[in-house]
Amino acid sequence: MEKLYHIDFDDSHGAKYVILPGDPGRVEKIARYLEDPRFYHQNREYTAWLGGLAGKTVMVMSTGMGGPSTAIAVEELYQTGVRTFLRIGTCGGMATPVRGGDVVIATGAIRMEGTTKEYVPIEFPAVANLDVTNALVDAAKKRGLTWHAGIVQCKDSFYGQHSPGRMPAGYELQAKWDAWIKAGCLASEMESSTLYIVCQILGARAGCVLSTVWNQERERQGLDNPHCHDTKDAIAVAVDAVKLLIERA
Repeated sequence: MEKLYHIDFDDSHGAKYVILPGDPGRVEKIARYLEDPRFYHQNREYTAWLGGLAGKTVMVMSTGMGGPSTAIAVEELYQTGVRTFLRIGTCGGMATPVRGGDVVIATGAIRMEGTTKEYVPIEFPAVANLDVTNALVDAAKKRGLTWHAGIVQCKDSFYGQHSPGRMPAGYELQAKWDAWIKAGCLASEMESSTLYIVCQILGARAGCVLSTVWNQERERQGLDNPHCHDTKDAIAVAVDAVKLLIERA
């Protein structure tokens, strides 16, 4: 096949599994958890490395930030033969039990972004694949980590979340934020619902594990609010989950 327009590579890599960070700078760090990690390709926001795991080739590729670039990554990786997609990223906690450093496994996502509206009407839910989610939960349990599984908010505007009062649409942003809190939403991030919807449409499997940086609701309420920028626990859970999925295939 010809090289895909945005990721700029073809199907010769042979990987059926991919781990997807948003940040290109995290790709090599994650790939180092694999056997024989090696740089594969880079174009635009898409940096890719390959490695081995449980006898299979696994890719690690960045998606960039937000829904549009994530959708392109998933669409084009699927065309090259990838069938299982696992996002690893960071999030901000929303539910007060979620603290900095905790692992969040997104079983579903609130579609507060624009990309997936061009795939399917908003009433259709964005949910993770059960096999991938179970593998993530099993991996987190085995490592003895503090973890949470549930719904996350997926948004387009980082500053719309953190500075809603200065936005002309701030009244709507704040009202929806309050609704998500009351409904038990765990955390906020920017790629999960796009990943889930695009994989659903393509017939691929998807899951998402997140490392909590901090919790703005804990901050607002004057609660202890540790900050954590170390993603090693979420990375380890993602890699362990892919290994479990390969072994269970």
